[in-house]
Formats: sequence, C-alpha cells, structure tokens
Amino acid sequence: MEDDSLHEACGIVGVYAPGQNVAQVAFYGLYALQHRGQESAGIATATGKRIHHYTSMGLVSQAFRESDLKRLEGHIAIGHTRYSTTGSTRIQNAQPIMVRNGETELALAHNGNVINAQELRRELSEMGCNFTSSTDSEVLACLLAYAPSEEWPEKVGYMMRRARGAYSLAVLTKDTLVGIRDPYGVRPLCLGKLDGGWVIASESCALDHLGAQYLREVDPGETVIIDERGLTSVPYRGELPPPAPCVFEYIYFARPDSLLGGNLTYLSRRAMGRQLAREHPVEADVVIGIPDSATAAAVGFAQESGIPYSDGLVRNRYVGRTFIEPDQRFRELGVRMKFNPLPEVISGKRVVIVDDSIVRGTTTPHVVGMVRKAGATEIHMRVCAPPIRFPCHFGVDMATRRELIAANMTIDEIRQFIGADSLGYLSVEGLLKTVGSNGNTFCSACFTGKYPIPVQLEMDKLALERP
Repeated sequence: MEDDSLHEACGIVGVYAPGQNVAQVAFYGLYALQHRGQESAGIATATGKRIHHYTSMGLVSQAFRESDLKRLEGHIAIGHTRYSTTGSTRIQNAQPIMVRNGETELALAHNGNVINAQELRRELSEMGCNFTSSTDSEVLACLLAYAPSEEWPEKVGYMMRRARGAYSLAVLTKDTLVGIRDPYGVRPLCLGKLDGGWVIASESCALDHLGAQYLREVDPGETVIIDERGLTSVPYRGELPPPAPCVFEYIYFARPDSLLGGNLTYLSRRAMGRQLAREHPVEADVVIGIPDSATAAAVGFAQESGIPYSDGLVRNRYVGRTFIEPDQRFRELGVRMKFNPLPEVISGKRVVIVDDSIVRGTTTPHVVGMVRKAGATEIHMRVCAPPIRFPCHFGVDMATRRELIAANMTIDEIRQFIGADSLGYLSVEGLLKTVGSNGNTFCSACFTGKYPIPVQLEMDKLALERP
C-alpha cells in the first residue's frame, strides 16, 4: 500500500463500565486502533452528572499523559483516533466533538463521511447551531442535539432520515453510551462485553486487547443504547437498503487479527492471494509481500502457486508522519527509509511482489526499482485488489479521479510506468468471492464506480472550511 496515497478511516471506541478506569480502557482501545488514523486522538468521559473531554494532535501514545487520563473521570467513555476525510488537520477538528443545545450536551466520535454535510450545516446554522469545526462529524452531532425529541430512538431516526453517507458513531451523554451504524453498514462497528460492562469499537482487535468478549457486529441501521438499565437494541425503522460494507476494510484497513463479517481478516487476505495466483499465474522463484498489509496475500499466492514465500523487504515500523521537513537527499530516500530489501533473498531470482493496491502509483516504481537493484532478474507485480479507478466518498481520503493511476492508464501502461515485467490485478468477481459475498453485497465503488448512495462525481474534503 502506498503510504502517501490512501489514508485510513478513523477508529472509534465506546466503554460503559461502572467501577473501572474507563479513560484508561478507552486509551488502550484506541491504541489498538492506531492504524486507522494517526492525526489526532481524543477521549470524552461521563460521570452521570457531567462530561469531561480531552483532545490532542498526534499519535495516541503522544496525545495523552497519565495526568490527562486521571482528569477524565466517570464510568462511560468514548474515544477517537482520526485521519481526516472532511476538514483539515487542526485541533478544532479533533474528536470527540462536543455539542450543546440547551440542556442537551453530547460528545460524538465518527468514522465515515456524510455526503450532504454542506446543505445540512446551512440548515442547522439557521436553527442556531454554532459550528466550531469544519467536519461533517459536527453536523451529525448537531442533528442529534437539535432533534425534535428527547428519546434516543427518535433522535437517531431523525438523524438517519436527514444524513446521507457513511457513519459508525460512538455517542456519549452524561449518563448514556450510544452506538450507531448507518443503514448501509459501510464502516465497521462491533459490540463486546467487559467485566459486567460493554464496549463498542471499530474493530474486534480492540476488544481482544481489552480482554473483552466479542459478541457481534452492530447491524446496519442498528442503534445500541447502553445505560444503567443495560443494553437496548433499536433496529432500523423502515426498509433497509442492501448492505454495503466497504470491501477495502477487508483488503487493507482492518487489522489482520480483526473479524469482519464473521471472518478473520487474515484468512480473507490469504484467500485473495490464492485467487490472485489462480487468475495471474507466473513462473518465478520467490514470492515476497510488501509489508505489512500484503503479507497474508503473499503467503496465499505462494501456497496456491507452489512458489516459495520469503520476506524480501524489511519494513522500518517507526517511519510515520514527521513535522521535520526532509531535505532533497532524504526525500529521495523516502521509500528506502520505509523498506529495505534483502539482496541475499532476491538476487538472481525471478521475483513475484504482492501488494494490496496501487493508488497514485507514486511509491510502486521505487519499490520495483529497489528490488531490481537488489539483483532480481525478473519482477512480476501482483495486486490483490482490482484497479482503483474511482474516488471513495464514504470515509477514505483516496485521491481525486485524475490522481488515480488506473483511471488514466491501461494496465500495460501502468506496468511500464512501474517498471515491472508483468502486472496482474485481482478481478472484482475474484475479490468478492474471497470475502464471502455469497448473498452479501459490498461497496466496491472505488473499482466499479457504482456507489451504493448517489454522489456527485468529485467532493471537496475542505468544503466546510470555505465561506
């Protein structure tokens, strides 16, 4: 995966656990979801009488000190780790978002993207909502706070009727935790039990890290309301559209140890590699994966093809975003800073490189060149996603159409551009077969252009910052 091309969806967590240090529980839940966003992090807690709130820029481990967590008292918490899909990188856009309307005060953490946020924001402003951020998440929070009802099922119904797009939400009031998943179920959300309390999270790996028992996914359109009376499930009111969970969660976003659709993501990725080997066989000596997200697919490709698998690229796990601007010499070393080849494994060999996707095509030529320089005699690029030809409007900052290499070049032109001897992408049909689509539907619009929710062709992630 090209680190500079496709940015993660956000991570959310919610905890209802009387008698526990919920801020710390939320912190470790966010720690497990760090891969979903590295821009900012925040936690809000509730005591039954009031809400405490803290946000900061940076990684989860950098954002909170022990003293920050101590101040976050209560028995309910929500947390968020962000990569921006709407609104720019600034502290006002960090979540959870706080909104007040008279006696109603709530905090909200959001993963997804609301495609009619601009028009909703105008309407809510006229109703008296004062916006402090440029995010669509605040629009959702205001819809809930200004809904013409005090009851949660009616509040959520009002929001769902108005907002179009993708949203998995953790919402907190002074005495209640609410989990909400949009009617299409685009972004993941799951539910677990923790020592007599409850946890909701974007991925099941967060529950594992907390020692919570995984129960199930929150259904598309479902609301779970957790308070002193326990958990109440409110199903979607009305006719549900066909489900459209994001297939890219299976390919890239989710951690390999998370369950999606009841299946372990690692096994889904390995199945993608096997299907890729069936669709694009090749004679070669070694299969390597681009770590870490393509490792499982590379193992599957090797198993199906009978070509030995080996680690051929070592990843420096500590290369992330930095505020220190590199000079030209280090900028050119960018890919080398992230990956280092093992010439003893590669030299003199016909190499299959498996990656999970090619987005803009900015990083792949450098990786191919690096492997060639390490002595590979042939390089066969295999991609366990179909060509990405359309942008995502539902929570992934995936670039505009003119920036997507597969929207502007044929597969052979891409092969020449990246410098590979052959190039094969997994078919859409093959991909859907591997993620268990028997009867299930997925959002695969970034490959097909068929969006489950109608959208305008290009959307502007900074639109809410413009006057």
